[in-house]
Amino acid sequence: MADKTKIDWCDMSWNPVTGCLHDCPYCYAKRVTNRFGAHLTPLSGKQTAILEKPDYFMQGNVKVRSSPFPFDFLPTFHRYRLEEPARKTKPRNIFVCSMADLFGRWVPVEWIVEVLDACRAAPQHNFLFLTKNPARYEELDKLALLPREDNFWYGSTVTAPGMPFFHSEFHKTFLSIEPLLEPFGESEYSSRLTDWAIIGAETGNRKEKVTPKREWVVELVQSFQLANVPVFMKSNLSDVWGVPLLQEYPEGLRRELPKEGAN
Repeated sequence: MADKTKIDWCDMSWNPVTGCLHDCPYCYAKRVTNRFGAHLTPLSGKQTAILEKPDYFMQGNVKVRSSPFPFDFLPTFHRYRLEEPARKTKPRNIFVCSMADLFGRWVPVEWIVEVLDACRAAPQHNFLFLTKNPARYEELDKLALLPREDNFWYGSTVTAPGMPFFHSEFHKTFLSIEPLLEPFGESEYSSRLTDWAIIGAETGNRKEKVTPKREWVVELVQSFQLANVPVFMKSNLSDVWGVPLLQEYPEGLRRELPKEGAN
């Protein structure tokens, strides 16, 4: 479990599932796994994998821990990580599956349920989820499988106007407009249908990288402010927006990082 993270809107990340099949050209997580993955192929030959315990390999007579991404970006369920949040007693804002889309269409519902149950077993934390497939939230809610507790926050990634997002009177929801790839103009995203908005720029150095214009950000911020929706600008917007950045949190999300040495 990562106590430290470069993702500035959460306190830490937790990855019981890694890997994704969206194949977004700007994906930071895929870049990480391509660099640190072990490049193995599951013996099952399937498009998903399950690890009941950490993956190891032998180096001579010494057993050495392998990569945290043994199958690179192949969707992988690290079941041995499920108890990690419950071991942390200090309340935190935890980004669940920063290296995956837990609600991707390829993820078995059984994996999702096990992860949600592990979250319920650690009510001291806030759990934040993010997906490009918000229809999966709705499907699970209809099956009474999507928790409605106030410490569960369901986010939708939108990078351009017209993308679907999850809103519900029974759940805490937020939008992650990252990377901001084009102007949004007047849109449904600025309404009070969401509890929080995160805005960020594309990272990495791909040839087609998009740097958002300041007026795109201004337009979004003004729209959210008119709807009384708190806005959090990621630090990667500093070159576009300047300083100080607007970094607001909604009611209910703790704003203090755990103190040094806290469990």
